[in-house]
Amino acid sequence: MKFLYVLLLIPLLVIPAYGESQTLPTENNTLDVKITHDTIEPNTQSKIKIDFINPQRQKIQVHVDYAVTVSKDGEIVFGPTQLIHTSEGSVKIPIQFNLGEGMYSLGIEIKGILFNPIPKETVSFDIKVGDVQVTSPPMNEEDSQDNDGGCLIATATYGSELSPQVQLLREIRDNQLMNTESGKSFMSGFNELYYSFSPYIADMERESPVFKEAVKLAITPMISTLSIMSYAESDSEVVSLGIGVILLNLGMYLGVPITVVVGIKKRK
Repeated sequence: MKFLYVLLLIPLLVIPAYGESQTLPTENNTLDVKITHDTIEPNTQSKIKIDFINPQRQKIQVHVDYAVTVSKDGEIVFGPTQLIHTSEGSVKIPIQFNLGEGMYSLGIEIKGILFNPIPKETVSFDIKVGDVQVTSPPMNEEDSQDNDGGCLIATATYGSELSPQVQLLREIRDNQLMNTESGKSFMSGFNELYYSFSPYIADMERESPVFKEAVKLAITPMISTLSIMSYAESDSEVVSLGIGVILLNLGMYLGVPITVVVGIKKRK
């Protein structure tokens, strides 16, 4: 069942994700800070890429003064550094995570922008090192509503959580999938997969208008077909309509290109 529903997102799953990425705002939302890194093994040096982003312009903020600290269970393994200045707004810092496997905390303090001191703002990231299992506490109903789950890429693509496309996805999730046992089963597995790559894709869209338009061209037909799911009212209808949507998307994204290629070859 989960496999069938995941096929609905074939156009997105073929987009590769490079490394792990997190983006969080500073305390007063003056800047968004993004960290990117490959899989980190304990007791080895890894490079952490840090981007400072202007949230209004969604562009890299140049000339930022900051300090970095890395700790594990309250024990500092890196820093706190002296005040560092980046003229480009994007840096790579080599850090050795030398306290074994587990969750490390990377804290960044922003103390100046464009050569002007500002009241200190901080942001903290959790970084998994090694083969450690991370369990998230279950979300209550209020948290799940605030999380707006499952719409990161669509929101970045269409520019707003209030766009008709994002509203459609949210309504299908809440009114059809979450009201049936098969739908709930799908969402449980889907969220784990989706959030493994969707933040990175959304970040790429915000940074590249060309990539954003490419994603829009790829997912718009798929979202249109998903509107069929709004007619599902029972487990059996969720399954049958879901399979129908899968076949329709396979026809669009695979069948049509194959037919065109075969037709061209025959003419030649």
